[in-house]
Amino acid sequence: MIGERVKKYRTEKGLSITALADKAGVAKSYISALERNIQQNPSIQLLEKIADVLNISVDHLIKAEVDTKNLDHEWAELVKEAMGSGVSKEQFKEFLEFNKWKNKQN
Repeated sequence: MIGERVKKYRTEKGLSITALADKAGVAKSYISALERNIQQNPSIQLLEKIADVLNISVDHLIKAEVDTKNLDHEWAELVKEAMGSGVSKEQFKEFLEFNKWKNKQN
């Protein structure tokens, strides 16, 4: 969740909720609610303010990091094979979306 990532990066920077809120120009209560996953749909503008203070990209707040250390060896090999065969990220995403759609039809 976004709130968990905000808290992770905030604590890594040694900032309190109050300090982050003050520097980002956001209400302390909003940051607190975000970190506790009470507020789950922050605007991109708010995330930009928070990311700027934390000196990270908005992507770091939106996207979960993939733990490649625990990536199954077989999956890693499949990814390498797909990359080697010329499958683009976009094509792979399209395949995943098609598969989701197909599974919903069944």
